[in-house]
Amino acid sequence: MNGIHSVVEVPNPEEMSTKKDWLSIIKGFEREEVDELLSQTFCGHCERLLHDRVLSIANRKRAKKLSISSVEATQLDDIPDRCLESCIQESLNKSDLVESPGNTHFGGQKRYVDKFSPTSMDSKRVTSSSSSKSGTRFDNGVHDTSSMGDELQSEEQKERLRFVNVGRKTNFTHFEKVNGKNINVVQGLELHTRVFSDEEQKKIVESVYEFQRMGQKGRLRERTYSEPSKWMRGKGRITIQFGCCYNYAVDKNGNPPGIIRDEEVDPLPPIFIDMIKRLVRWHVLPPTCVPNSCIVNIYEEGDCIPPHIDHHDFVRPFCTISFLTQCNILFGSNLKIIGPGEFAGPFSIPLPVGSVLVLKGNGADVAKHCVPAVPAKRISITFRKMDESKIPYSYSPDPKLQGVWPLTITPHKSPSQQKEISTKETSHVFVPRAVLKQSNPSLFNGEDDFPPLGAAVGSRHSGHKKNVSKA
Repeated sequence: MNGIHSVVEVPNPEEMSTKKDWLSIIKGFEREEVDELLSQTFCGHCERLLHDRVLSIANRKRAKKLSISSVEATQLDDIPDRCLESCIQESLNKSDLVESPGNTHFGGQKRYVDKFSPTSMDSKRVTSSSSSKSGTRFDNGVHDTSSMGDELQSEEQKERLRFVNVGRKTNFTHFEKVNGKNINVVQGLELHTRVFSDEEQKKIVESVYEFQRMGQKGRLRERTYSEPSKWMRGKGRITIQFGCCYNYAVDKNGNPPGIIRDEEVDPLPPIFIDMIKRLVRWHVLPPTCVPNSCIVNIYEEGDCIPPHIDHHDFVRPFCTISFLTQCNILFGSNLKIIGPGEFAGPFSIPLPVGSVLVLKGNGADVAKHCVPAVPAKRISITFRKMDESKIPYSYSPDPKLQGVWPLTITPHKSPSQQKEISTKETSHVFVPRAVLKQSNPSLFNGEDDFPPLGAAVGSRHSGHKKNVSKA
């Protein structure tokens, strides 16, 4: 017997105990809980393992019904489960279990479009704009991970390489006197770059324009899509809301600004869900504040967002992602409206194309912010988590956003390398400069959010034009 034990690998008792613990927990799950578990994300290896075992059970049941022995039904039973447990505990890459390896997430985007549009829609354009031509998996930042072994490891390494190369600036400072105290009003702001590749940005922009076309054709819910009835400088911008209906001002029904709980809009589309997962996975947003709503702003040249503080129907932090054109965003406890689309303030941050600006702390709740008239076409996507007490009555959480966790920093990295991940700054992110020392109070006070489209037109002042931010 001793000889046998010398050559047979004996499982670690602690590992066996841990495995029994989580297996016994799963056995006590209700069907709905099992469904929720299986809807979580898995790495490519475990996804294939789970897929094969499902087929194995299905084959055995089929063979039993036909009273025949099926070799195929038993061959897959010996596949090891060496990493299934770890992948249940830490969400990684996800695709539908029954999809073939050739299918990618962007095929799912077409399914979203099909859900809200008739078959007569421009299906050719939808397919070309929302499906992946290169096999890129958007939710992990690397190429298709359907293969096993060394190739899978290589893809995981590629994701970590992209993750490490994300640029992060977190040391914004600008002091103002607020209620008699000198405080850093932009504390809590973070700017992240290289989170989305050029190809990913292209897919996102194409999807946004597809949603715009759907809205114009009445194929989105009424409150999902809105645009100014007649354009003028400073009029505003086109907006598309997913997850909840946010009211910018008192509407015709008397609803105050904030989330309208009994109003329905369309749910988050799959491509936005993948973006959210990327933001959490790559340590841009915390797993305790996973967004469940978003607003898309589509700007034409001259469009703007006037001074405001985001409504507290949304918790902090939240973030906004910039596409197509770099522009400046102004911050300050008081921001001045000079004219249509022209604002001035003491602190400006350039937003590079593809960058993610995170707002929390004083930067979200003390300083107001605004986007002056943009110099060219621009798209921004703002992701926010709704306060639990403000969630719409008909809202249903998306299971794909349950159990999303940050990418773990590999243990073999040195402390200096790990520190670099959280402090690395991009070379092209500029230190903000003062734009104008504010002396007049803002036209929007307290916690006002965006005023009604077209209402951000203040009287012109004879200030120094060189200090005015505009297109």
